[in-house]
Amino acid sequence: MRFFSLFVGLRYAGARRRTQLVSFISGISILGLMVGVGLLLTVLSVMNGFEKELKERILGIMPHGAIYHRQGVDDWPLLRQRLESNPDIIAAAPFVELQAMLSAGRKVKPAGLYGIDTDAEARVSVIDQFVANEAFEQLDKKRAPLLEPEAHTGEGQAAFNGPGIVLGEGLATSLGVTVGDRITVIVPNAQAGRSLPKYKAFSLLGVIRSGTELDYALALISLEAASELSGVAGKVSGLRVKTRSLFDAPAVIYAQIRSMEYGYYGSDWTRTHGNLFHAVQMSKNLVGLLLFLIVAIAAFNVVSTLVMVVVDKQSDIAILKTLGASRKDIMSIFMVQGGVIGALGTFLGVIFGFIGSLFAQDVVALLERLFNIHFLSAEIYPVSYLPSQVQWQDFVLVASVSLMMSLTATIYPAWRASRVAPAEALRFD
Repeated sequence: MRFFSLFVGLRYAGARRRTQLVSFISGISILGLMVGVGLLLTVLSVMNGFEKELKERILGIMPHGAIYHRQGVDDWPLLRQRLESNPDIIAAAPFVELQAMLSAGRKVKPAGLYGIDTDAEARVSVIDQFVANEAFEQLDKKRAPLLEPEAHTGEGQAAFNGPGIVLGEGLATSLGVTVGDRITVIVPNAQAGRSLPKYKAFSLLGVIRSGTELDYALALISLEAASELSGVAGKVSGLRVKTRSLFDAPAVIYAQIRSMEYGYYGSDWTRTHGNLFHAVQMSKNLVGLLLFLIVAIAAFNVVSTLVMVVVDKQSDIAILKTLGASRKDIMSIFMVQGGVIGALGTFLGVIFGFIGSLFAQDVVALLERLFNIHFLSAEIYPVSYLPSQVQWQDFVLVASVSLMMSLTATIYPAWRASRVAPAEALRFD
């Protein structure tokens, strides 16, 4: 008799109902919990995937931070040695940052143009992992003289000697160019007293396929070519830095600038992509809250199920009471029954969520192929595909909350069952 309530509750949970309506509502409660929990876990996994891709791709390609000088940096090896002496900075790499227009035939596109040292850049960025055919290493292999503005006549340009450039895949597609094609880079001249821009012809070595928004805005050339285009040959804009902790980068950059001479200033990833990161976090929280409410509604469907079960089992309750069952025993019986419904719905929901998290990307890709549509474009969204990452702590949290809600929902119907009067229930039996 020690497990009397548990035994009877499990028996009731598996017994056939007297009316089909009670069985139908019980099945709907389980189905609602399964769908709510499954969708919540799938969406959380997708948002985790967006956050992971943001960290590993966008923030892996772009620097954690950068140190600039107002007049440019001429002795950058010395500055790099100084920065890398900071225990919080793993590596530093020189760069020249320019805003440029890229021209190919009659097409012109704006781009963020960066001159880099390939050997040093590989220490602070993972961009080389997204460039095929070893094009990244070939950036420093070719040189060409700067074209004079008056020599730039569109299709009738001066002789082309083939310095290398690497473009984002979306940018290359917009320009309609492929590997080996000629691209003219146009950079406004910021020197006082001169208004003519500078031109230089490049050969496309390869494309960056990161699947992120950077594919539509990023162009890479050699450090020397960018320095020449900037009008201050031999100088660089600053040094990119990679910190030991991504989230400590703002404090590390601030502390480093405070220890340096006048003229230096810094930037970090929170200024360039911080809003995107916070938007992903906020979306994850809001969507999670909405789906938690759906789970709550599904869990409290257990109330209607158990209320109808109580009505269906009134005579059984009366008989149990006449045999000596206490109100506590009756409450325990129906709480066990409601708990079984909640546990079954939650268990099926966890399985559904796990499967959905694993195959969400494949399902979206299949729908895109079948209907010839593209749900995510890197021109609008951070990435051009649907990422997903399973985190077990989300599964544990969601399952725990779902079970707790289900058990909470059983209290009122169980209390109603304990209040059934045997005499009233058996009057017409």
